[in-house]
Amino acid sequence: MARLAAALLVALCSLCWAAAPVAEALGMNWGTQASHPLPPKAVVQVLRDNGIKKVKLFDTDPVAMSALAGSGIEVMVAIPNNMLADLAADAGKAKDWVKRNVKRYDFDGGVTIKYVAVGNEPFLESYNGSFIKVTFPALQNIQNALNDAGVGDRIKATVPLNADVYNSPASHPVPSAGRFRSDISGLMTDIVKFLAKNNAPFTVNIYPFLSLYLNDNFPLDYAFFDGGATPVNDNGVLYTNVFDANFDTLVAALKAVGNGDMPVIVGEVGWPTDGDKHAKASYAERFYAGLLKRLAANTGTPARPNQYIEVYLFGLVDEDMKSVAPGNFERHWGILRYDGQPKYAMDLAGQGRNAMLVPAKGVKYLPKMWCALNPNARDLGKLGANIDYACTFADCTPLGYGSTCNGMDTAGNASYAFNAYYQVQNQKDDACDFQGLALPTEKDPSTATCNFTIQIQAGAAALHGRSAGAAAAAAVLLALLQLLALW
Repeated sequence: MARLAAALLVALCSLCWAAAPVAEALGMNWGTQASHPLPPKAVVQVLRDNGIKKVKLFDTDPVAMSALAGSGIEVMVAIPNNMLADLAADAGKAKDWVKRNVKRYDFDGGVTIKYVAVGNEPFLESYNGSFIKVTFPALQNIQNALNDAGVGDRIKATVPLNADVYNSPASHPVPSAGRFRSDISGLMTDIVKFLAKNNAPFTVNIYPFLSLYLNDNFPLDYAFFDGGATPVNDNGVLYTNVFDANFDTLVAALKAVGNGDMPVIVGEVGWPTDGDKHAKASYAERFYAGLLKRLAANTGTPARPNQYIEVYLFGLVDEDMKSVAPGNFERHWGILRYDGQPKYAMDLAGQGRNAMLVPAKGVKYLPKMWCALNPNARDLGKLGANIDYACTFADCTPLGYGSTCNGMDTAGNASYAFNAYYQVQNQKDDACDFQGLALPTEKDPSTATCNFTIQIQAGAAALHGRSAGAAAAAAVLLALLQLLALW
């Protein structure tokens, strides 16, 4: 009886945590670059089950938009970079885009669109100026189209920018010296003035993880919020973490062009869990615990103390098809695994409780079959080429240095690669051969630290909005009644 009571209490508490109020400023990025993405209805249900009321997309996929309809979740829709040139060149095309992707969903019971993201980090230095001439005209045309459509007073266009659009001079590397990057200073000033004219926010992506990734000498503790790092002294203002320092460098840059009070949205911030020595679940849990506590308390930053900051976590789920050009960690930003299961404890209410997120419901998996190195394989001279082939079409980033599956022997590495490919190919018979080097197996090859995944079924069904909410409510009520009976 005591064991039953304890089990019921655990079940009840997990639902209670899920029902706890989420920090008002909190939103979530929903990326879909996965070989087997979760069904949109399941994703929307996960957002609702966890109390997340804001979501940022990277396009306007009709299926995702349909799933969001009627949910009450505020949405930032997006225009990909490859569309900017056309929208910049033709105001008519911008009006058509707004009609198809905004007005179409703008009705009672439709999608609650709040922002339109015009491009995504278009001024990254690595793009070599590809979008320098088209981003601002596209922003102007889209906002003007929103205004003409009669929705510009409540739907604002913005440009999510990487934090590399501003910096402090090497001779005075403190936040208060922040200025926009010299090569785009005039352009950034024009964009800021246009945003201000339309009461639109500045959107920036800030990644403390990248400070560690790009600089081996960067102080580890300075990437987190729990102290321990030597503060940066900015004329008597002490900065104890790089997030605050980065944010306030932007505030200084805005102030320098006459818009120091402009609202700022953090469009992306997060911590990956694999693909690098600093990308691990324990660090992600530590990072989010500090960030969420600050959001819940409206702590703000030294330049904007005690202020609400709208923040979108990056991201909701892992994406095994993302480009790894920036680094192997790119496929592991999710707070949830590829199958919608939580990776670590996370209290979205920012109260520091040891709570787990509510997982995706109704997810269906492929059969419990793996692909592994054939123990009787003879021609191992072809092994390298076959591993390379598998990893070209599947995600092998966990095998890299500092990652969860690093350090296995040759057989383990080969089995991981073969299985990754086998799962991406939906366990087709001919996807586990590799010139006789591989065989399907019902024995899980996973190790204590390395998980050999079983993929989810494409289009796996999940409980839909009202039925899932009703099921959760019924579970709470049932647990309460049972506990009362036990008492």
